[in-house]
Amino acid sequence: MVIGLALIEVRGVSYSYPDSPSPCLIDVSFSAEEGEFILVTGPSGCGKTTFCKCLNGLIPNSYGGSFTGDVLIDGIPTTSSPIHEIARRAGLVFQNPENELFCTSVEREVAFGPENLALPREEIRRRVSEALSTVGISHLMHKSPEELSGGEQQKVAIAALLAMKPKVLVLDEPTANLDPVSAKSVISVLSRLNASGVTIIIVEHRLEMLAEIASRCMILDCGRIALDGSPREVLYSDLAERIGVGIPKAIVVAKRLGRGLPGDRPLSSRELASALRRGEAA
Repeated sequence: MVIGLALIEVRGVSYSYPDSPSPCLIDVSFSAEEGEFILVTGPSGCGKTTFCKCLNGLIPNSYGGSFTGDVLIDGIPTTSSPIHEIARRAGLVFQNPENELFCTSVEREVAFGPENLALPREEIRRRVSEALSTVGISHLMHKSPEELSGGEQQKVAIAALLAMKPKVLVLDEPTANLDPVSAKSVISVLSRLNASGVTIIIVEHRLEMLAEIASRCMILDCGRIALDGSPREVLYSDLAERIGVGIPKAIVVAKRLGRGLPGDRPLSSRELASALRRGEAA
């Protein structure tokens, strides 16, 4: 992972949906650098999905409402830039991929974005082939998205965005409707993409699957960023528990064991088991 200059700048963003009596986001500010893998979590209704939509310009451009502050993606302000320009920099994947897929084949689905950029046909073919290969679904090229499993559909949605060559992938609970095996497969794809330089911002509740991979963890609460730091700092915070985040069981056990546990704070059952073995050997 290579960290470079700030790729995302969010400055003092507050937002209320039309006719909403209260704001969903309140004075949110943060920056993200190239190559980061940011895990975003928080209790239901804390503003996570709204947060995601702000990062690719859907809010306020497609939703209206009351928006204040600034969001810049790769130096481009989302409030005054065409959606297609923002989409070339930041892509958004929702938790229900079947709502995003509408073409008759996987190949057409992945080609849709580049075609709308009016790219040469050979370049479109190259991008489609590369995107499908990256997420490991080249063998599904001629299948209809309707024939695929939930995990495969989610990979198609990711490939469709990769074909646009974005620097940032924003994912809103992409594993929410997947079984553990499919979820692990999708997360493995995201890990490989991040290793190749793509900045990942993912909203998730399955924290144990992502805590070891993420370089940074943010917790939203009541529309504000309550915690922001490394996963070992944030997920071991007493405030995270008070907010109501689903802390991974490995962390709960490690905290109960307290100072008797050797080594760094474990984030997963694998790390916890390793720490316990070291303790027995000591």
